[in-house]
Order: sequence, then C-alpha cells, then structure tokens
Amino acid sequence: MEFASLYATVNGLNMHYVTAGDGPPVILLHGFPDTHEIWRRQIPALAAAGLRVIAPDLRGYGKTDMPQDVGAYAVSFLADDVLRLMDALGIEKAVVVGHDWGALIGWHLAMHAPQRIVRYAALSVGHPKAIAASGLGQKLRFWYMLVFKTPVVAEALLKAGDWAALRKMIRSREQQEIWIAALAPPGRLTAALNYYRANFKPSSARTWLPVNVPVMGVWSDHDPALGEQQMLDSRDQCPAGFRYERIDGVGHWLQLSGADRLNALLLDFVKSPID
Repeated sequence: MEFASLYATVNGLNMHYVTAGDGPPVILLHGFPDTHEIWRRQIPALAAAGLRVIAPDLRGYGKTDMPQDVGAYAVSFLADDVLRLMDALGIEKAVVVGHDWGALIGWHLAMHAPQRIVRYAALSVGHPKAIAASGLGQKLRFWYMLVFKTPVVAEALLKAGDWAALRKMIRSREQQEIWIAALAPPGRLTAALNYYRANFKPSSARTWLPVNVPVMGVWSDHDPALGEQQMLDSRDQCPAGFRYERIDGVGHWLQLSGADRLNALLLDFVKSPID
C-alpha cells in the first residue's frame, strides 16, 4: 500500500505527514529517534480495516520544520501541533496512538483536550504521574536522559563511531539506517534531543491530570527503558476506563518486532464499542 506524502501549515511550521485509507481517523505519534516511518507496519493494516490513518513527522523530525529554540519543543507546543494538524485536515475527533515521546504527547492531549480524542492507545509510556511515582528502579532506567539533556556531549556521543550508540538501540539494520538518514542532516539530531532538554521540569507536574477518555496501555517485556509498573499504575489516572495489554518477547520498538500482535490489539481497541 502506498501512503500519500503531504504537508500542512501548523503553528507556522510546515508539518509533513503521510496518510492512507478512509474512515474514522487514527493519528499515530512517533517518538525518539523515529519519524513517521516507524509506523510502516501499522498504517497498511489500519487503513485496510477501514480507517483513515495519519502519521506526522513531529516538529524537528523527518521533513517537518525544526525550530531553533529549545523551548519550542515543550510538550504543550508538541501537543498543540497535533490539534492544529487535526484542524487543518478537518478532523474534529480522532483516535490517538502514541509511542515513546509520542505517547507523552498523547497523554497530554488526553488530559487537556479530551473533547478531541475518541480514545487513546499509549505504547510503552504510562501516565506521567505513574512514571513519577514508580520508584528508584524506573529512575535508574532513565539514566540515558541525563546524557541526552547535555548539549554538544549527547550529539558527539551518538554520532561517534558511525553512530555506534544509536545502532545499539535496535537490532534492525533497516531501522538503524532510517534513523541515521533522518538525524544526519544539520540540526536534526539536536532538534530530536531538544525534546529531552525542553521538558521534565518540576513545574510540569501541575499539568498531570486524570484522563477522561478510554485508554489502552501496551507494554513490552524487553523494554530496557520502561518498566511494567509505570504502565500498570496508569490505571489509577484513567477514570474513563483503562485496558492493559502486555506483549512478551518484544523490545521498545514494538511497532516492528511485535507488529502483528500490536496491530491486532489496535484494531480491536479502535473498533470496540465505547461503554
């Protein structure tokens, strides 16, 4: 299946997105260090099932414009980009699926714009309040964030040895090359790392609200960065309903290594009746 590659003007930026299919809209939000291409195994399955799928390159990534200011990558701006993209495409409400940073953006949308979200599927990353309360073990898993937040040093480490550190993050040679091609152009790696540098401030806790839309949390047991408890505890922040699904034998990028199982879960979640 071929995807249409299009652009929309969003908050003064040229935002690139791909789309396929017709029907109720589903928006797929990627994380670090991905682009819309991480969803290449989900888009055909969802579109073939009668859904209109939209997968943008988030600001700073892929073919979407990259602001220079670090503060421009605060999650509130990232989430507003999604809402303005929906406006540009004439979409009043959509199902949102988010992974990694895309999951945090999705949580923010579900908290602050529930009227625009039909239901939300969070992959790997639980509700921010659950993560904050998940204890020392989870905090130790986030050691890499201290590196990523350090300007110049993080860029040098990730590029060193023909991107050796980045390559170690995933076994798929195909995905390694996709990442490197997207991050090698001037400024792109820094823009991606600015997601870490602009967020995780103590004041952000004031924006962690309960989520009043149905949520499905999907976690994979070989994820080195995120433990299961932070996803399980997200149930307490989802009074409108929380469904938990676990995919065993799969790492952080479950869209690739767990594609068939993930696709089945997403289709069941999207098409199931809302109580």
